[in-house]
Amino acid sequence: MAIKPNQVVTLTYTLKDPQTGELLDQSTPDRPLQFITGLGHIIPGLEREIMKMDKGESKEIFVKADDAYGQKNPEAVQEIKRSDLAHIENLEEGMTLYATDSHGHQIPVKILSVSDEKVVIDLNHPMAGKDLLFNVKILDVRDATPEELEHGHMHGEGGHHH
Repeated sequence: MAIKPNQVVTLTYTLKDPQTGELLDQSTPDRPLQFITGLGHIIPGLEREIMKMDKGESKEIFVKADDAYGQKNPEAVQEIKRSDLAHIENLEEGMTLYATDSHGHQIPVKILSVSDEKVVIDLNHPMAGKDLLFNVKILDVRDATPEELEHGHMHGEGGHHH
């Protein structure tokens, strides 16, 4: 029976660059990925394919950039004053800093170049513009509880305390 919206899915995965075979990310058996389907917790192309799977099933899933983190947005590359980052010592090209967006989420900010007067930053997601290749195994599927749906995230054994 295929996975439905509002279910908690527990899975393990590996994520590779389909062009180079480079391992980009992976879960571990002791720390699998868990999410509630239908809430936008994972990239759309991956969730769409997972929704066709069953508990215990393994599958290789290719996700085009447009269904993952989207294409790179040239407007997300910006120049800021070096003095705005004066509190950061040893600022270097290639560094990744983390900023907080208007929703309170941390977003990675890549430093593209540094001079005495300015810093060029890239606010694109690090995987924007990339096709992705996942190998997933569905470990468990269960209906989300009303409390989990209300809160928008999973709760561990014994509930969740806010």
